[in-house]
Amino acid sequence: MEGSRLAEAAQPLTSPGNVFGTRRSDEIVARISAARARNRLRFRLVFALTWVLLVGALVFGILVIRGVDGVFLETWTPFILGGVQVTILVAVVSIAVAVVFAILGALGRLSSHATLYAVATLYVSLVRGTPLIVQIIFVYSALPEFGIVLPSLVAGIFALSFNYGAYMTETFRAGIQAIPRGQLEAASALGMTERDILRRVVLPQAVRIVIPPIGNDFISMIKDSSLVSYVTIQELFWRARTTGAANFRTFEALIVAALVYWVLTMIFSFFQERLEQRMAESDRRV
Repeated sequence: MEGSRLAEAAQPLTSPGNVFGTRRSDEIVARISAARARNRLRFRLVFALTWVLLVGALVFGILVIRGVDGVFLETWTPFILGGVQVTILVAVVSIAVAVVFAILGALGRLSSHATLYAVATLYVSLVRGTPLIVQIIFVYSALPEFGIVLPSLVAGIFALSFNYGAYMTETFRAGIQAIPRGQLEAASALGMTERDILRRVVLPQAVRIVIPPIGNDFISMIKDSSLVSYVTIQELFWRARTTGAANFRTFEALIVAALVYWVLTMIFSFFQERLEQRMAESDRRV
């Protein structure tokens, strides 16, 4: 008797109506997925077409309305492109040193020691309150009056790092404060010293939090590296400006420089986006 009741209770699970409902649900899900795929494809096509039209109109306007000197471009473009490696070198080294300044500044801003807090606060306030170009020229031209003479490349990198480190200080401070306090208390309860907590608990997690804004700062650094041309560093913008002025073809030279900066930012933006997607996937797996 009891067995027949169990059989009757299980009957709807294998009934034709239930199978039909399952198939119906699968069809609905498949249709929704196909519709979403079509919408994504349509979005990408419209996006690509819009880019082609806008860039085509811009190129047409430059070539037909203004015109360019093909001989100048053919002769001097390789020389201008020779500054790309210096631009990338300056940006990479500067952002790496800026991270060090930012970590020290963030720790100072979070310190309970009055002197360290005052120094870090003054650093952030002073740097953020003065123009970057003034800081670059000051490091290169004014420091020698105090007996500190730096090569142009070192001076440019130091000035960029010092400036970006101040802005990134607040980014790292926010990243450190985002670590749950319970983790710090648990690490302290396990007998870890403050240095070990900082090195093993705080900084590894804070770095993951601040990587996206650091990527944005690096892309900005690529463009701001053009300012070091004012201290005679022969990077991309210096070469474009010099050759353009010498040949009275400033427009063509700046167009080449602008296109190179644009391509560099797109390349590094692509890698930054891929890095953020991979980090997001790893977080979801955790």
